Amino acid sequence: MLRSQRLAVVLALEERKEREALERMGEARKLVDQQREQVENLNRYQQEYRQQIRNSQQGVVQVSRLQAWQAFIAQLDQVIRQQQTQLDQAEKVFEVRKQEWQQAWERRRGMEKYIDTCRQQERREQDLREQKLSDEAAGRAFTRRKR
Repeated sequence: MLRSQRLAVVLALEERKEREALERMGEARKLVDQQREQVENLNRYQQEYRQQIRNSQQGVVQVSRLQAWQAFIAQLDQVIRQQQTQLDQAEKVFEVRKQEWQQAWERRRGMEKYIDTCRQQERREQDLREQKLSDEAAGRAFTRRKR
């Protein structure tokens, strides 16, 4: 069996690893998107809530009500910071998964190039063998004609 044919098994393995790395990267991307959407929703909700507070402050507001609003805004700030931390972590995981996929892609691509090189070498070797056989046959035919 030719070297290029034996290496097809290794190439299939590298292709599988690349697909798996791509799937992991896709999952990480989805998580980043979800976390980002959550942060955006929380920020939007907080802005809407602040606007409602501003609109309701046109008249006299009880101190207890104002304190409750401020406490709720502080809680929202904390939730947003926590969600932002989760988003930051998800982005780091995505970057790691992206690098893993790039490495898997490069290994697969390198194996494809190596197999192509092997095939070219095998073709050259086959051509040389055929040329040698042709030369030997021509030499025998020449020798027979001389006799």
